[in-house]
Amino acid sequence: MKTTIAIIAALLAIVGNLPYLRDIIKKRVQPHPYTWLIWTIVSCIVFFGQVAKGAGIGALPTAASEIFTIIIFFFSLQYGFKNIRTIDTVFLVIALLGIIPWILTKDPTVSVIIAVSIDVVAFVPTIRKTWSQPKTETPVLYGTNVIRHILMLFSLQAYNIATTLHSIAMITTNTLMTSIIVTRSKK
Repeated sequence: MKTTIAIIAALLAIVGNLPYLRDIIKKRVQPHPYTWLIWTIVSCIVFFGQVAKGAGIGALPTAASEIFTIIIFFFSLQYGFKNIRTIDTVFLVIALLGIIPWILTKDPTVSVIIAVSIDVVAFVPTIRKTWSQPKTETPVLYGTNVIRHILMLFSLQAYNIATTLHSIAMITTNTLMTSIIVTRSKK
């Protein structure tokens, strides 16, 4: 049963990301490159932390999502949001500095806690951008991420901070993003 749930969650990563990639190319959305750079690094850390702490097949959705996160980061360099502000750079530096304790600790649980904190900080430039320009994002990716992370929690083979924290944070932040896009686009 956990394998089936993990596969469904991984498929949701594909279902949510393919339209987002298409919308990037068609210039319907503008991903913030700083956010996607940090998400690329963080997702990798979280994946290996989950594997090390026994997530088992439950780490499959993180792996599937990581592939798309890397691709979207590269697309964001060409097609992404260009109105980078100083505050965005500040959040990028904070997020990158957060990697130093992870390198020093080499503990999967501490690494995931730090990575998730970085992930949340990295969300700020995208939330700021989306608040002021909601049409630069689409709710499909963020909405499917909420469902994917809920399913992922059910697919885990071990439950601990390293295996669950990222999904809990992503459910919260992606729900916020979906709400901002939907409500602010109507105004």
